[in-house]
Amino acid sequence: MSTAAAANLCYARSSTISASLGTPAPSNSASFRPRLIRNVPVQAAPVAPALMDAAVERLQTGFQKFKTDVYDKKPDLFEPLKAGQAPKYMVFACADSRVCPSVTLGLEPGEAFTVRNIANMVPSYCKNKYAGIGSAIEYAVCALKVEVIVVIGHSCCGGIKALLSLKDGADDSFHFVEDWVRIGHPAKMKVKKECSSLSFDEQCAVLEKEAVNVSLQNLKTYPFVTEGVANGTLKLVGGHYDFVSGKFDTWEL
Repeated sequence: MSTAAAANLCYARSSTISASLGTPAPSNSASFRPRLIRNVPVQAAPVAPALMDAAVERLQTGFQKFKTDVYDKKPDLFEPLKAGQAPKYMVFACADSRVCPSVTLGLEPGEAFTVRNIANMVPSYCKNKYAGIGSAIEYAVCALKVEVIVVIGHSCCGGIKALLSLKDGADDSFHFVEDWVRIGHPAKMKVKKECSSLSFDEQCAVLEKEAVNVSLQNLKTYPFVTEGVANGTLKLVGGHYDFVSGKFDTWEL
């Protein structure tokens, strides 16, 4: 199959997926559990050209506001960045649109080398899988010499709900999602064992933090991370942002 044909096939498949990591609960079911589902492929409704143009224009106006209110008013911040970056932090955060770490932590441009993905997962060291994550960690530690790597979980995380909802032996509904969140499987097993008396939502709240701990342990499988921690030049920190109650917690293993 040619590259173009493969790309078209991938696009055709992805355009028929109708699913969410946190399916809304029916109004008559307080105990409904968010699931990964794709029972019937549904073609996405086309977006009117005017609405699409407005969405793009929103980005342009957003940048103009940033340039006027921030960029032009802070030359002392942005001029040095033209020569390079020297961030103190590497931040792993969820791709969830509600939890932008630069906003919630007040980080300025140049302060944090950031990776965002589903459920803020960090896989263990493997040169043949998840190279995008591994290369980011390696560059941050070995080239940029970051001092702190922080993994930040958050409340109401759809990826965590998906992880807790996975059934052994069940078919995957997505091309990538289930395999990705299985990185947190050890945390899921711990929560299932130690918190079986809790409700699903309560278990999710515990799992949000336990999954962070698994990622922190996985970071220690990268030799350059282990070396940095041993030498005292690198610190690993866990974090959790609760946007429901407006709280942020940090800890170290």
